[in-house]
Amino acid sequence: MPRSTIRLVAIGGGTGLATLLRGLKHFVHSEGPWSISDLAAIVTVTDEGGSSGVLRREFSMLPPGDIRNCIVALAEEEKILSQLFSYRFGSESTLTGHSLGNLLLTALTDLRGSFLEAVREVSEVLAIRGTIYPAALEDVRVRALCADGTVLVGETAIGGDWLAEEVPPEHARIVRLELEPASPAPLPEALDAIGKADVIVIGPGSLYTSVIPNLVIPELGEAVRNARGLKIYICNVMTQPGETDGYDAEDHLRALFDHAGLVAEAMIVNGLRPTTRFLEAYKRRRQFPVECDPDAIRALGVTPFFGDIIAEGNYLRHDPGALADTVFRLYERYGRRLQKLRRER
Repeated sequence: MPRSTIRLVAIGGGTGLATLLRGLKHFVHSEGPWSISDLAAIVTVTDEGGSSGVLRREFSMLPPGDIRNCIVALAEEEKILSQLFSYRFGSESTLTGHSLGNLLLTALTDLRGSFLEAVREVSEVLAIRGTIYPAALEDVRVRALCADGTVLVGETAIGGDWLAEEVPPEHARIVRLELEPASPAPLPEALDAIGKADVIVIGPGSLYTSVIPNLVIPELGEAVRNARGLKIYICNVMTQPGETDGYDAEDHLRALFDHAGLVAEAMIVNGLRPTTRFLEAYKRRRQFPVECDPDAIRALGVTPFFGDIIAEGNYLRHDPGALADTVFRLYERYGRRLQKLRRER
């Protein structure tokens, strides 16, 4: 196989983006057949739950949690500093629920006067294999309009607080997601990375609180639509109560397009059925496997690409290595030809 060296941008938030980055980092400047020359992560900043929500309210700063997850994912995991960055205080402490990484980012933001500078300095200390950009530097909230006219304001109102393991109350299907303010400015460096990327990966993650909030930032969504790189959307394995109740893969993709336009050309879908034990456990949390009709996906102008991309441990999660491998296989199959065609236009 000829060696593929690519520039890759990953867009999302929550644990999904961190999982993807954990797999991709092993290919940064790799000597193998697949290598990433530049890896950038663009991370949502609308988190309001748990430690991030508390720090956001008390210190009027961007929520650090999703950024922290991505920093740790791209760091050398065996290093004590990255382990400390992930450390979360237990229930007997007055710091219950807070991670040390969140507190360090908060302190460094105060010392440097800039959240972005805090992220940069911590990234250098941990020698991460990539660059992390907040999707915006403004205080941004999500606002969801439901089919029955209900308006939900804030991330936890839409999907609950997963850190607290709460199952959110049922509400009507979301028909529109907006930001407050409507047009926060993305970082120019993030837009430049999108424009230069060979591959742009969206997700996996909570559709309305981790994925779409990035793409409804007008300049960022436009940059993805106009990008020459192969645009890949990674669909979630399970539905998420409060966000995607009853959704199949086509519903995920259609919601993405309804909000952000044609931001995906290929879609990675899990091809491995979870075991009965996990299906029963997740059913109690109103979560079910995301079904996929390949013909329905193709009808939307998108190529479905199946992979065995899940791992079963304490939870059902995307497998970092399998996910990264699937991204590269997809690029090998379609990305080179697509870029050649675009260069010839």
